[in-house]
Amino acid sequence: MKTFIYIFLVCLSTLISAQKKPSDYFKNPKTKVLVVGSFHFDYPNLDAHKTNKEDQVDVLSPKTAKEVTELVEYIKRFKPTKIAIEAWPGWNANQKLKEYSEGKHRDKRDERYQLAMRIASELKITELFSIDAESILDDLEKHFGKTDSAFFKNLSKDYDFRSDDPISQQFIAFYKSSEPKNFKSLLDTFTYMNSKESHQYGYGAYLSGDFTLREYDGADMLALYWYSRNLRMFRNIQNIPHNGEDRILVIAGNGHAAVLRQLFTSSAEYEFIEFSSLK
Repeated sequence: MKTFIYIFLVCLSTLISAQKKPSDYFKNPKTKVLVVGSFHFDYPNLDAHKTNKEDQVDVLSPKTAKEVTELVEYIKRFKPTKIAIEAWPGWNANQKLKEYSEGKHRDKRDERYQLAMRIASELKITELFSIDAESILDDLEKHFGKTDSAFFKNLSKDYDFRSDDPISQQFIAFYKSSEPKNFKSLLDTFTYMNSKESHQYGYGAYLSGDFTLREYDGADMLALYWYSRNLRMFRNIQNIPHNGEDRILVIAGNGHAAVLRQLFTSSAEYEFIEFSSLK
């Protein structure tokens, strides 16, 4: 009897060990992706969280300019072969990159100049990929007409990213604590902003506040607007010609980065590189 039990356990163990892990089925070479979530260096304050004037940093000031250089040198350790930026096609990124390589735009505070174009120029990368996209909600409103549609009016009523519930107030405190003035350098700021935990809560911010509007309106608005936009941005990145040897650097607002982290870590096509791992 003992012998039988022993043989049974050995056979069971063999069967269990023979079962592959899910990752064992996806051995194709994966394109490495580094997503760098950023605050907007020129502070257009178009996002839900707005930075007060006295809390803003000037990336062109001598002290902060040195920190920008340190940050650029750190990101360059990733050795990107392609660079994607949060920009509309009409922004004409590649024309601006050409002008940047000729010495223009060095006084622009926008992170697309200070980070993306500077890195591209220093690494001899001659093309930027603009990946911003409108959402399916934008398309529907153009097709059906937002002002004439009671459906869209009712759906989007009070959806403004401003809520007074306790969790939303906690997120306001979290965002304020993440501002550059609370760190000794921009590199420290970006390391904090791009941590797994920071992105986890940044993603979770969209699951409270306006998300709870009425029964499903908040959830539907998140799907139709914010999540749709980020899925389309991910699709635009997929359309960048790439292979297993490529290394794609994505520079976007940190709200986008939090969603893109989830998409890239779930994709069998890409290998998500942690910002903090660039030693």
